[in-house]
Amino acid sequence: MPVDHSRVANHQVIVVGAGAAGVGVGVALKDAGVEDVLILDRHEVGASFARWPKEMSFLTPSFPSNSVGILDLNAVALRTSPAYTTGQEHPDGPAYAKYLRAISSHFELATRFPVDVHSVEKEEAGYALETSDGRFSCQYLIWAAGEFQYPNQFPFTGAKHCVHNSHIQSFRDCLGDDAIVIGGYESGVDSAIQLAAFGKKVTVLSRNAPWTSKDADPSVSLSIYTRERLNTISKLGGEIEFIGEAEIVRVRKLSGDFQVQAKDGRQWTSKSQPILATGFVGSHRLLGDLCELRDDGYPRLTEHDESTTTPGLFFCGPIVRHDEQVFCFVYKFRMRFAVVAKAIATGLGLEAQGLEEYRNWGMYLDDLSCCGEECVCEDETEPTADSADEFDDIDEVEVIDEAQSHVER
Repeated sequence: MPVDHSRVANHQVIVVGAGAAGVGVGVALKDAGVEDVLILDRHEVGASFARWPKEMSFLTPSFPSNSVGILDLNAVALRTSPAYTTGQEHPDGPAYAKYLRAISSHFELATRFPVDVHSVEKEEAGYALETSDGRFSCQYLIWAAGEFQYPNQFPFTGAKHCVHNSHIQSFRDCLGDDAIVIGGYESGVDSAIQLAAFGKKVTVLSRNAPWTSKDADPSVSLSIYTRERLNTISKLGGEIEFIGEAEIVRVRKLSGDFQVQAKDGRQWTSKSQPILATGFVGSHRLLGDLCELRDDGYPRLTEHDESTTTPGLFFCGPIVRHDEQVFCFVYKFRMRFAVVAKAIATGLGLEAQGLEEYRNWGMYLDDLSCCGEECVCEDETEPTADSADEFDDIDEVEVIDEAQSHVER
C-alpha cells in the first residue's frame, strides 16, 4: 500500500506507550525543556492497568508522604501521589489508570490513540513509524510499550490448554473447586491468594521456591505485602500448597481433566484450566534488529538507556536491564526517566536544568554502581520462539494539585 504522505507527522520525540513509563518520561521531557513530544498508544492512557484482573493491586504501597519530602512509591511525576488520586494504599489497575490519565491531562502531554505501531525504521535523520494512523517520524524514539500486553503464553508443550493470569478478568470467574498455578513469583502467588479467597484449593508449582527466600528485595523474593496476605488467607482457612523444584514441561487435556507434568515425571491433575504465571516476553522484540539483545533476551543498553546499535532509540520501563540490575517496578524504573530525558535534551542543545530537582526526590539514578541484585521477578521460563511470535477529569487534577500544595507549604 502506498504511503499517504498527508498523514506524515514530524516530531522531535515520539514515545511509544502511554503507561507508567511513557507518561512518566513524557513529564520528565517537559521538565527538561523538550516541548515537541508525542505519546502514542494502541489503546489509551493506562490501558494495561485498566485491563488488570479485577482483584489485582499494587504490591508497593502508595502513601501521601510528599509533605515530608518522600515521593509516593508509585508516583511517576514529581509533586503527585497516586494515594491522593486513587484513595487506595495499594491501587488496583483501573484506579492507577485514572492516576495516569490525571497526570497526562494535568501536565498537558500530547497523546494520540488508538494508534497501533506496525513497524519502525531507522532513517538518516531519525525514525519512521508506520502505524494504523499513518506515518510518523521523529528525531528520537522512546520505546515504553511495556510488557503486560505481551505475555509469555507458550513456555512449554501444551501451554495452549492454560490461561495466562493477565487474561483473567476476575478470579471469581475461574471454574471448579481446585486450581493449579504454574509460577511461584509475585504474579503466581497473587493468583493463588485470589483463588483461595474464593474457596478454591490451590496448588502452586514453581521451578524455584521464591516463597522460601529471605531476600529483602521483592524482585527476588515475595514482598512483605504478599506474605501478609498469605498469612491472612491461612488464618481464614484458605488452602494453598506450594511445590518447588517443579519445572513444568507439558500440559495435556485428558477426558475433561488437565494434567500438568514436571521434568522429573511428577504429575498433577485438575478439572480446572491451569493458570500460567510465567511472566512476559516484552514488546521490545517488535523492534527486530534495531537493538542488540543480551543473553537474557532484553535490549543491551548504554548508560543512558539507549540502544547500543541504533543511536536515538531509548527504552523506558520494566524492560530496562543493566548487568544484573533490573528496573522492574515503578519505583525502580522511574529513577531512569531523567537519565533518558537529559540525554535527549542535551542532544537537542538544551541545558535541562529542570531535571536537577529529580535527584532530590530519588528519581535521577545515573550512577549504576550503587545498586544491584539479580532480579527474577515473575519469569518462570525463558521466552520461546513461539512466545515471541505472539505478538480529563477535573476532580482528578484537583487531587494532584492538593498533593502539590503539601510539597510547596
